[in-house]
Amino acid sequence: MMKKIYLMILILTGFNQAFSQQDSQFTQYVFNGIHINPAYAGYKDDLYMQSFYRSQWVGVDGAPISFSIAGDMSVNNGNVGLGLIVSSDRLGAQNNLTAYANYAYRIQVGYDEQSRLSFGIAAGFMQLGLDGNRLSGIDEGDEAIFYNNQTKLLPDARAGIYYSDEKFFAGFSATNLLAKYAARGNTSNLLVPVPQPHFYLTGGALFPLAEGLMIKPTFLLKDDTKGPTSLDLNSFFLLNEKVWLGAFYRTTVTLYDKDYLQNGLNKKSALGAMFELYVSPSLRIGYSYDYSLNALQNYNFGSHEISVGVYLHRSSTERRQRLLRCYDF
Repeated sequence: MMKKIYLMILILTGFNQAFSQQDSQFTQYVFNGIHINPAYAGYKDDLYMQSFYRSQWVGVDGAPISFSIAGDMSVNNGNVGLGLIVSSDRLGAQNNLTAYANYAYRIQVGYDEQSRLSFGIAAGFMQLGLDGNRLSGIDEGDEAIFYNNQTKLLPDARAGIYYSDEKFFAGFSATNLLAKYAARGNTSNLLVPVPQPHFYLTGGALFPLAEGLMIKPTFLLKDDTKGPTSLDLNSFFLLNEKVWLGAFYRTTVTLYDKDYLQNGLNKKSALGAMFELYVSPSLRIGYSYDYSLNALQNYNFGSHEISVGVYLHRSSTERRQRLLRCYDF
C-alpha cells in the first residue's frame, strides 16, 4: 500500500512538472523551431511538412501523449514565411487541441542571403477538454467528481523573433498570450486548467570538426512564471550531411524567486539521445529517447518520440544542398 501511495505522489509531482507549463513537450523541436517560435515559419524556404508523435513515461497509466503536424514555406522571394501547426495532447482525463496560423516577416541582414532576422506572429485557438468518464473517486457517488465532459474553446496568439545565418541562430518567443485572459470571467464552472503564457529563449551554433563532420551545440530555456524553469542543453554531430546524432540533458534552473515552488524539488529531469536521418533530399525521419533522472525512473520505460518530415516541393540542386548544410538547423 505504501509503495502505491509513493508511486502516486511521484506521478502527480512529475505531471505537475511536465504540464504545469501546459505547452506540448517535444524533444525534437531542435529539428523544426516552428513548434516553439512563429518567427521560424519559412526558414527552410521550400514547402515543408512535419509530424511528431510523443509517448511520455511509457508504462504509466494516463501518461502524456502528444501529436503535432506542421507545415510552412516562404513566399515573396523569401521575405515572408507562412505556416500552420495543429497539436493534440492527452494527459489522463485532460485533452487539449490547438491550431495556429503563422506569419513571419523575414529581413535579410547585410549582403549574405542566408542571414535573416525574422519577426513572427501566430493566431489561432485552443480547445481544452476534460473527460469525466476517466475520473473516479475513492467513495462511490462522490459529488465532488463530475462524470460528464467539459470543453472550452479559447482564442490565442503567439509571437517571436528569430535570427539565423550559416553558423549561428538565436530566438525568443512567447506562447499562450491570449487564452488566460480570454478565459477570465467565464471559468466559474470550468475545471480544465487554462495554459499560462510561456517564454522561450533558444540559441546555437555550428562548427566544422573535420571533413564530413560538424558539431552543433544548442540550448533552450523555457519559463512560464508558474512552474519550474526548464533548461535543455543539446549537442549534435552532423555526419556527411546525412545524419544528425545527438544527446541532450534537461534540468530545472532558478532564474528568480518562486515562493510557491517546493525548494527541495529534484532539479534533474531527463537525459536522452536522438537522431535524424536524411533518407532522401525530400524525406527526413527522426527518433528520440528520454530517460527520467528523478524518482519516476523506477516506474516507467522512458519517453519515445518519432518525427517524419517531407519537402513537398524542392528547389534547384544548389538550393537542396544548401538546405542540407548548416543552414538547415
